[in-house]
Amino acid sequence: MRGSKIWMATGNRHKYGEAKEVLSEYGIDLEHMPVERVEIQSDDLSEIAVHSLRLLPDDGRPIMIEDAGLFIDSYGGFPGPYSEYALRKLDLIGILKLMEGLEDRGASYRSAVAFKHEGEIQHFYGEVKGRIPNDMRGTHGFGYDPIFIPDEGDGRTFGEMTEEEKNVMSHRARAFRNLGRWLIESP
Repeated sequence: MRGSKIWMATGNRHKYGEAKEVLSEYGIDLEHMPVERVEIQSDDLSEIAVHSLRLLPDDGRPIMIEDAGLFIDSYGGFPGPYSEYALRKLDLIGILKLMEGLEDRGASYRSAVAFKHEGEIQHFYGEVKGRIPNDMRGTHGFGYDPIFIPDEGDGRTFGEMTEEEKNVMSHRARAFRNLGRWLIESP
């Protein structure tokens, strides 16, 4: 499908921008389909993405939805799929307050992409492990980026990295690269 056009249904322009940048590496032209969606309650990111995708009108266009979350080890993976809600209610300061005094600051960012074309749905995943620092650092990115230090990095948070640096290792970039590889290998 190199040279193909696909659509991303999201209300988040940051997610769309990251996806467009990564998928361009595979010759995929990504268009934005602005939507506001109500997510089902589930502990499974993929289930949320697939359910949301099925709610969209099927007009034959290849389309995808991505769902992501921050999974904090000390809290059994919370906020996970509820990351947007937790961020809206607690803000980054509240998340850092929850982490005060904890030795285990491990966390992972996870992403699930659901892609539908010609009635078939495929799933793609990405994950990056890291840790939560004691304070916010950086002004780049969005969401939890200022409080997530990837293990594979150089000690900076995603919020301290440029978009290009973040896209080398981010959960979302990994999921979109998995989609991109599948798209160029598919007949």
